[in-house]
Amino acid sequence: MMQQSARSSSESYFWPTIWAVGLHVLMFAMLFVSFHFAPELPPAKPIVQATLYQLKSQSQATTQTTQKIAGEAQKTAARQYEAEQLEAKKAEQQKQEEQKKTEAAKQQAEAAKAAEAKKAEESKKAEETKKAEEKRLADVAKKKAEEEAKKKAAEDAKKKAAEDAKKKAAEDAKKKAAEEAKKNAAAAEAAKKKAQEAARKAAEDKKAQALADLLSDTTQRQQALADEVGDQVAGNFDDLIRQYVSQSWSRPPSARNGMHVVVQINMLPDGTISNVAVAKSSGDGAFDSSAVTAVRNVGRISEMAGLSPRDFNPYRSFKMTFTPEDLDL
Repeated sequence: MMQQSARSSSESYFWPTIWAVGLHVLMFAMLFVSFHFAPELPPAKPIVQATLYQLKSQSQATTQTTQKIAGEAQKTAARQYEAEQLEAKKAEQQKQEEQKKTEAAKQQAEAAKAAEAKKAEESKKAEETKKAEEKRLADVAKKKAEEEAKKKAAEDAKKKAAEDAKKKAAEDAKKKAAEEAKKNAAAAEAAKKKAQEAARKAAEDKKAQALADLLSDTTQRQQALADEVGDQVAGNFDDLIRQYVSQSWSRPPSARNGMHVVVQINMLPDGTISNVAVAKSSGDGAFDSSAVTAVRNVGRISEMAGLSPRDFNPYRSFKMTFTPEDLDL
């Protein structure tokens, strides 16, 4: 009877204990769920509250069973708490690792960005340096080209000046040679003319000398003519010649009384005066030229054509003396 009563008491505490354990499990489950969905908070020390109800009528077996169940529940709760703490720690570590990865990725991105910026800056500086070097080389090339152009221009100018000088020297030499040749030709021509004139004058002088030897003066010539053709014939032709010359003579301003010029006259058988030259000058060139011109202007004395060769012979080459008084001046 008492044994049945004891069993009934044990059975009467069994279900409350189960309910208490279940309640604790439910509480731990709710804590676990709330831990996952709640914001992260610093880990807190677990608080385990266990309520043991000691009944006066509990037996030692019941008490041991209850204690055993409570111990198992505490172990289970402790393991559950450790598991939860481990999961929380793993989650925290995972979160920290993710944060580290994120931070590392961010730092890597910033480093990559900085490296890219640095690379771009270096590329920009390199480009600027390259452009500056290219500009410097272009300036050097331009300056060198300008110097080469100036040098070439100076050389061309010098060469042209030398060519011009050479050309001018050649032209001057050619001109000088032409002038020398012309001068020599003129001198040769003058010398030739002078020689011809000298020869002609020598011939005339020779003839005049021969006639002068024959007729030393006008009186002797008239006497000789008188001996040959008579005084009247010689005098008539002398007067005729003097008359023609007087008519064609123009008195020069320098002519004065007392002047006299001897002219050599050559005449052809028909009365044409072929040559007139000064045999003895008066000392006044104008008067001498006027006498020669006057004789030349006579041109031809037609009356001489009727003379016989013997009568004309003294007039082939003869001298006549002219004075202003003789020409009725």
